[in-house]
Amino acid sequence: MSLTDRAIEQIRELIRTGALPPGSKLPPEPDLAAQLGLSRNLAREAVKALAVARVLEIRRGDGTYVTSLQPSLLFEGLGGAVELLQGDSAALQDLMEVRRLLEPVATALAAIRISDEQLAEVQQHLDAMREARDDVERLNAHDAAFHRAVVSATGNDTLLTLLEAISGRTLRARIWRGLVDAEAAGRTLAEHEAIFTALSTRDAALSQAAALLHVSSTERGLREYLRTTESLPR
Repeated sequence: MSLTDRAIEQIRELIRTGALPPGSKLPPEPDLAAQLGLSRNLAREAVKALAVARVLEIRRGDGTYVTSLQPSLLFEGLGGAVELLQGDSAALQDLMEVRRLLEPVATALAAIRISDEQLAEVQQHLDAMREARDDVERLNAHDAAFHRAVVSATGNDTLLTLLEAISGRTLRARIWRGLVDAEAAGRTLAEHEAIFTALSTRDAALSQAAALLHVSSTERGLREYLRTTESLPR
């Protein structure tokens, strides 16, 4: 572990123990360095690294604060990191595997916890998908909103943030499928209708099975897309 890494870990420990709770202001740089037994340069580098990670927020002219530490904030960079993997077919397939492991279980949890209002929101996105079945981009936008509404119903912000970062990466592949496969929209709608029907009955097992079928179908489509693009001349 480098000296900078150790400095970062020391500040994280202050946050973990509650000495620096969310929203609190860090001591001035000289005081922080003295408190941790660090040089001012090391303290400065550690603060910069934690600011990049969205653990700290540097407010010019005001000081440095601990952020809210909400999952949506801390995992904010995950989607961007995954976006960089667009050209790596093996990595994309790994991400789909992760989605297949998480999303069906999340959908089962949603079936248990979803309120009538949340179910109505899911239905609104499903209705919008039906209306947009001939517009691939709109269809996929409402598709993403449908899944967000479902996972939001779990009340688990960490799960929502992780799945949004992962599932959003298949958007381009699904648009490609819609452009070349006239039956893609129909299949997508049928799969989403099955998920909604299961959620409506608050049946966790059925909801999980319907979501697994949908994710597996999407995964097959991604594999087909990758095989096709890899076979095209460069």
